[in-house]
Amino acid sequence: MGQSTDALLVYGYHLGGGDGWELEGLGEYGELPALPWYDSEDEGDDFQGAAERRLLAQLAGFTEVWQPGSDGYFDREREAKAALGVELETHCSGSYPMYLLIAKGITAYRGEVEPIDFAALAAEVEEKGADSKLRAALDALGITPKQPRPGWLLCSYWGI
Repeated sequence: MGQSTDALLVYGYHLGGGDGWELEGLGEYGELPALPWYDSEDEGDDFQGAAERRLLAQLAGFTEVWQPGSDGYFDREREAKAALGVELETHCSGSYPMYLLIAKGITAYRGEVEPIDFAALAAEVEEKGADSKLRAALDALGITPKQPRPGWLLCSYWGI
């Protein structure tokens, strides 16, 4: 068993996490505002999972819940996620995740080198309409990042 120490280059928004949200409208003690799709007191519900379900329902119309015998469920879920054009990614550590809402991500795993062509990446996010997809996702989630617009973010991840 090893430790992953990865670098992430992503295009999107830094949302922060439990130890410090990077969102507007936080409570007096830095807690998330009331969100109809997430109950921070429900220990069985994680932010990333709840946010993904919200995005799939609101933006892709995918509300199916897996049950035994749900033939093709994972294929349908994968197609719905691809249609979103955005995803939630974690950084920081597996024990204390911080969240990113991204339209593009590149991971350099420990010991690897990833060449970066910034011109090609910029053209790709523009061609895919990344900014409008990210805006639609923020609207569906009902959150406003402190970051004024999406951008390229370099992050780290340390986990198991």
